[in-house]
Amino acid sequence: MTILKYLLFALFALSIGLAAYTYAASRWLERLYPPLGEFIDVGSERLHYLLKGEGRSIVLLHGASASLRDFEAGLFHELAKDYQVIAFDRPGYGYSTRSSKIWPNPEIQADQIHQALEKRGIENPVIIGHSLAGSVVMAYLLKYPDTVSGAVLLAGATHPWDTGVSANVQLAGKPGLGAMFAHTLVMPFGQLVFKNAVENVFAPEEPTRNYRERTGAILALRPTAFRSSSEDVRNLSDYLEQQSTRYGDIKTPLLMITGEKDTIVPAWNHADRVQKQIPQSVQVSLQGAGHALHHSRADEVESLIRDFVKNQKKK
Repeated sequence: MTILKYLLFALFALSIGLAAYTYAASRWLERLYPPLGEFIDVGSERLHYLLKGEGRSIVLLHGASASLRDFEAGLFHELAKDYQVIAFDRPGYGYSTRSSKIWPNPEIQADQIHQALEKRGIENPVIIGHSLAGSVVMAYLLKYPDTVSGAVLLAGATHPWDTGVSANVQLAGKPGLGAMFAHTLVMPFGQLVFKNAVENVFAPEEPTRNYRERTGAILALRPTAFRSSSEDVRNLSDYLEQQSTRYGDIKTPLLMITGEKDTIVPAWNHADRVQKQIPQSVQVSLQGAGHALHHSRADEVESLIRDFVKNQKKK
């Protein structure tokens, strides 16, 4: 066997081993963090959601590399003491499907959430989105303004940015190569850098106690979830070039809660720009907070949400 053939055989064997590890690790994680709620069919997709409580309705939408567990670990149960709260796994995340070959942009995801809410008979909610889901909330306000009583962005992404995306996010979108990458390297190497990734989301604050265990955030390393998140992040900035030009049409009450030290979705490029387009919107900056403010400043965020919901009229 020539050296080249030996290297090719070794590479093939390594790829098979990594794929087998990814498959086994993914199944183990799903046993460790199983679905928490119920499922609802929306068009060609099946959305996983968790519903609890009674009273005014609140919708929770998670950001990139997350799932509804991100809210279930904190705000969900606290708010459900006084409100009817529904949290979704967005398409392709957690246990929701993402079968379409067309990218489900923020408007499409807003359509899917809207259909699910209609099927469940949930009317005039306050819709809340963290990080990337901020773009979905804004799409919802543009398309279904008469069906919501208010909206809250938690470090919400609303406008394009010029810093690009990471190499692994770009690689995940390459035909053929992206699928191989997601099914072989993401899980083992992602586990090695996972602690640092979490610390970066919270920076400059420290991660809250048992954050990784409580949120099941590591589910994001599964191939489908990783590629879904990468696709959203990779395509979002260009999409927001157009969506953001329409924000002046929004009349729905809007609260934006931002972290003063957030470098992932900095307020100067997102919330500050929204305020110029929607003068009636309100921004509250939490001093010293990073991107994961709904965990690091959970009590403050909950209080702000409660005050906001109380002041919104039912339609």
